[in-house]
Amino acid sequence: MKLLVVGAGEMGRWVADTVDADVAFTDADSDVAADAAAARQARRVPTTTDEAFDVVCLAVPMSVVDDAVDQYAPLATEAVFDVSGVMADPLAAMESHAPDLERASFHPLFAPPRVPGNVAVVTAEDGPCLQAVRDDMAEAGNTVFETTPEEHDAAMETVQASAHTAVLAYALAADSVREEFATPVSAQLEAVATTVTEGDPGVYAEIQSTFDGAEAVAKAAREIADADDEAFAELYQSAKDGLSVDGRERHQ
Repeated sequence: MKLLVVGAGEMGRWVADTVDADVAFTDADSDVAADAAAARQARRVPTTTDEAFDVVCLAVPMSVVDDAVDQYAPLATEAVFDVSGVMADPLAAMESHAPDLERASFHPLFAPPRVPGNVAVVTAEDGPCLQAVRDDMAEAGNTVFETTPEEHDAAMETVQASAHTAVLAYALAADSVREEFATPVSAQLEAVATTVTEGDPGVYAEIQSTFDGAEAVAKAAREIADADDEAFAELYQSAKDGLSVDGRERHQ
């Protein structure tokens, strides 16, 4: 399989390391593409390439994925997929620009340094190339699960936009205290905040501009701040009721 990875950042490199293919990278920053290729048995191609590939993967920011589909989907002969992190819009773009090809949107729900993990996928048009991609991801230890564009993009409002807002708000509001004062809750929050702030702020900004969720957290925080004892107890119970038994899923 000849695979063109458009975008040679962390996620594009993860795709190249995970999928068994003859990989070529292209990136708006040619040095980044060259670095990614040099570290692997891969090669760099210019952004203006007209070379044909069996499969094209768009590993670009959410804000430019539609344009990337427009430019690079015509180079694919068998399949096209993205790992941008949003699903509805790129899938619509793929249907428009590659209607006769296998098409899918994958979202690895982790940063590449923390592999393996869960990978959401919407398969719009299946076939042997995408089956091979899914199999390679699963063989690398990831849990690949099917969803819908609507379910995925709605879920990202909670698990990304709202979650990141809450964590960053805590980090911004918290004063510096001696380590001995840490509680089990504050220690976990600080650990999560440290993980979030180790990343690329541009990635988190893209999430906030793509998905709603921040305003809901701000509204909830204001309700808690303004609540008297009785109102606080009601909010506390609502929060408890909203959590599932295992603490991992929230009732819709």
